[in-house]
Amino acid sequence: MEISIEDFLRVSNPNVIDIRSVEKFNGNHIPGALNINANALLNTPERFLNPNLTYYIYCQKGSSSRTLAQVLRVKGYNVFNIIGGYEAWILNS
Repeated sequence: MEISIEDFLRVSNPNVIDIRSVEKFNGNHIPGALNINANALLNTPERFLNPNLTYYIYCQKGSSSRTLAQVLRVKGYNVFNIIGGYEAWILNS
């Protein structure tokens, strides 16, 4: 599933995951986001995700996070891809 940046901005206390590189994350990120490597999240989601919570993930433009969100949903996690990724957040914040 996906969520527009406009709808995401209306979510109270979201669990946000940034899958971009540490360098990009350290440069700037959505406030409150955790930086988790996409491969680690894909290979051992149980280490990072609680199946009873909802998560919002993003990458730079939304493509990689879209694919990852789809896989995580198949594995039973409630994950939304933020459409447009970090770039959409920059344009709307």
